[in-house]
Amino acid sequence: MDMLTGAQIAEANLTDWRKLGQGLHARYLVGDFGAGVRFVAAVGEAGDALGHHPRVTMGDRYVDLKLISDDAIYRDDKGTEHVVEWVTKQDVELARRITEIAARQAVDADPASITAIELALDTAHAATIAPVWAALLTGSTEAQGRGTIDEDVRDATGRVPILWFQDTDEHETPRQRFHIDVQVPYDVAEQRIAAAVAAGAVIVDDSRAPWTTVLADQDGNRACVGTMQQPPAQQR
Repeated sequence: MDMLTGAQIAEANLTDWRKLGQGLHARYLVGDFGAGVRFVAAVGEAGDALGHHPRVTMGDRYVDLKLISDDAIYRDDKGTEHVVEWVTKQDVELARRITEIAARQAVDADPASITAIELALDTAHAATIAPVWAALLTGSTEAQGRGTIDEDVRDATGRVPILWFQDTDEHETPRQRFHIDVQVPYDVAEQRIAAAVAAGAVIVDDSRAPWTTVLADQDGNRACVGTMQQPPAQQR
């Protein structure tokens, strides 16, 4: 299936879900582990009916779900098709069904608590160093470029955060090369930035806000806080 644009995802009005990184994320609050198991079982049945399933993480009081298709079609400027990991119509459809299941079971969504972490490494030599990081993080170079047209290191089982490479000019060390990408829902980004500033961070660059805001700690170490999805009204 074709990958969906940000506008198409926003138009789907998935109230329980937020688009972070490449997928749709949701957190549902459950009374206890047993309630979580029953909720996941119902989600599994809905996934069986569609032939598509979410990635699930459970705790005593929550169920985290991620929806993503590993066979989404991306077309570049030349019209060449690439198979990538992204949101497709099947993810949107399953998200809607899961929201209905949650309503029937009186399970509340908590979209404000969703966070996705990615690692970013500034480099002028992504293709050269990517195999090293793929092997270090996942044990195999097969993770290099998996589900993307770039050199990103993406573990198929989600054991480690995605590592992507930010193109930069040639430079001498020392210079910070790693930074943390903190991706949060569009309705949480301002609070997250404000909390960091209150704790002592400074805003280094907000020229691309709300997509991304660069902050630094007291030692000058930088991180980016942003959202991959804007409120529906801003996307129209």
